[in-house]
Amino acid sequence: MGSGCRTCSSVTSLSFLPAVILVQRMSQEPDSPTLHVSGRQKHSEQRASRVKLRGSVLVLIRLPNRRQVRAALHQLSTTGGLIHLEKPLDEKIEVELIFHLDGATIRERALMLFPMWATQGWLQPFRFTELSEASQESLGASLKSFLGQLKAAAAGS
Repeated sequence: MGSGCRTCSSVTSLSFLPAVILVQRMSQEPDSPTLHVSGRQKHSEQRASRVKLRGSVLVLIRLPNRRQVRAALHQLSTTGGLIHLEKPLDEKIEVELIFHLDGATIRERALMLFPMWATQGWLQPFRFTELSEASQESLGASLKSFLGQLKAAAAGS
């Protein structure tokens, strides 16, 4: 290579990671990570913490025409999330999402956003539309409990 430039490549494999990853904020103390789950937030505030489920939680999507579609939750927070679908749904349709998380059945209305093509299907974001404050708190508590169970299982292995 006469020009002195070198090219290099690298490969990253995520196969060793657990099925669930927590995206978390750090507290003021450097050695104490904390999970911050919050409700609807203003644009000036930080957004809600997200839990990456990687399809470990199944979801039933009820469409406006009463048809049902089965899919997997890829990511979830108290404001919305990301669903892995075989075929994308229309953008801006309002659906009902039904899924189980930490022993609780979550049944909430959501607005489907613009889908993104993935290597095996589609990833489609959604935003909860009619989530009451009590439902937000319940979902936040379920997410915290679900993560606690996963941390305990990971510590035991």
